Amino acid sequence: MRVHVIQHVPFEVPGLIAEWAAERGHTLTVTRAWADEFPPQPSDGLLVVLGGPMGAADDDALPWLGPEKRYIAETIAAGRPVLGVCLGAQIIALVLGGSVRRNRETEIGWYPVMLTPEGEESPLFATWPAEVVVGHWHGDTFELPEGTQPVLSSEHCRNQAFVFDERVVGLQFHLEWTPELLGGMLEACADELAVPGPAITPAAGLLGGLESGKEQRRDLLFALLDRLVRS
Repeated sequence: MRVHVIQHVPFEVPGLIAEWAAERGHTLTVTRAWADEFPPQPSDGLLVVLGGPMGAADDDALPWLGPEKRYIAETIAAGRPVLGVCLGAQIIALVLGGSVRRNRETEIGWYPVMLTPEGEESPLFATWPAEVVVGHWHGDTFELPEGTQPVLSSEHCRNQAFVFDERVVGLQFHLEWTPELLGGMLEACADELAVPGPAITPAAGLLGGLESGKEQRRDLLFALLDRLVRS
């Protein structure tokens, strides 16, 4: 199967998503949204939309953002599975008719997310525990588009994940982080850690948190991706 990734900045790479694709024998290709043309729509395969420090509604400042949204809309309309991570989830929410706004607080660090009643019923999240600690790095959040189900929530951010038509998933958080990926984010976005906030973790805490629970997060990501490609 083909797995196509939309990347928004050089330092936010597929990470564990690339490891999953290699382990499963899938072909992974990447479009760098800021530099590449979007390819023709394939007949099948998974689309993954990664994160980035820009805003999901910054179309005027980012000339590639409008074409990206049209590409994602075409993929969804074609019935193919899609996964959005952080900024990617926010962009998908906009494409589906939702909205994006500032979260009540910036969330950077390792914090738990909890299954909602809808999440407990979703086949895509069948292996998830009631609560799991995941990585966060975001200041914005999405309001749920009509027709989506809220599947995960948390203390710091009400909407942490949604599902549309059991084949489109938006995750506000990160399961794909590797030491190299998180290190690149810390180097490029260090200024965001200098702003005081109740949910902002220092760099050392972010890197140190990668080891705790990493196998569980990897297993949850791989299981979710497996279910998406079967959808």
